[in-house]
Amino acid sequence: MAFLKVLCSLVAAVLFCCSLSESFPGSGYGPGYGGPYSGRLVPEFYRFSCPQANEIIMSVLENVIARDSRMAASLLRLHFHDCFVQGCDASVLLDDSANIASEKNSGPNKNSLRGFEVIDEIKAKIEQVCPHTVSCSDILALAARDSIVLSGGPHWEVPLGRRDSKTASLSKSNTDIPAPNSTIQTLINQFSKHGLDEQDLVALSGGHTIGVARCVTFRQRLYNQNGNNQPDVTLERNYYNGLKTVCPKSGGDNNISPLDFSSPVKFDNRYFKLILWGKGLLNSDEVLATGSVRKTLEFVRSYAENEELFFHQFASSMVKMGNISPLVGLQGEIRKNCRRLN
Repeated sequence: MAFLKVLCSLVAAVLFCCSLSESFPGSGYGPGYGGPYSGRLVPEFYRFSCPQANEIIMSVLENVIARDSRMAASLLRLHFHDCFVQGCDASVLLDDSANIASEKNSGPNKNSLRGFEVIDEIKAKIEQVCPHTVSCSDILALAARDSIVLSGGPHWEVPLGRRDSKTASLSKSNTDIPAPNSTIQTLINQFSKHGLDEQDLVALSGGHTIGVARCVTFRQRLYNQNGNNQPDVTLERNYYNGLKTVCPKSGGDNNISPLDFSSPVKFDNRYFKLILWGKGLLNSDEVLATGSVRKTLEFVRSYAENEELFFHQFASSMVKMGNISPLVGLQGEIRKNCRRLN
């Protein structure tokens, strides 16, 4: 009789676990791996529910980045712009609809943010093998990591288990994403709002070792930095002259220049060396060294001298950023299409 009771208890436990997995798709429910009520992110979240997810994402990105090396930086930026607006919840992916004012139309994002079609392709392929399981917000986090790896940067374990928002915030997208002409104190304050400190600010800014920026984002430095029709005095002279040929005083808003002209598609620590030489492209880059904050200058110098140290801190700060206000458990949903609510 005792044996039968134990056997019945085990069967009931198995059925309970199975019913949870079916009731809460995407939960990755299993011993020690999150579960719908855990309220935490874990790298093994899809170990049982969609073990193919990582392989699918990397496969798509290998092909995409081979065709367009800029896409690596674009996908990193997409994750950043998502996390800084109401948390890492894939709100940035939502299109305009009757109930959604899309973040894609904000000042920092419009005619600038890229990579939506890549996320669509990844999501469609994952849905074929693991329907209604992997969230768009987790796809963003994994795509950002894999883009860095494919560009020669560090690998890190991405905590998973985020769910997708049912809302977006156009207003926060206009106010909470740091502007390219930000002062050092503005940058520190905006990062601090999300639980990120000066070390995170400098390390994450190092993501600018890949990618490009539009003329409209750095024109002020060339022609009217302080409202006196004069250039930014921190710009190295030859670099300044070269930028003027790319970015005229008027027109050419969408002309682009690499954020790190010495190795624009390789993830390395050259970005920090350039800043110390007065060759940071954006004001928000250069003020890390010239903004009269000793702590950020010290981090810039440390990362310029030690690439391994930069890689380690960048990975750590990416995990920290990826933990900004995620939706977990029963919050939000797992979107079937990243551009619209279910």
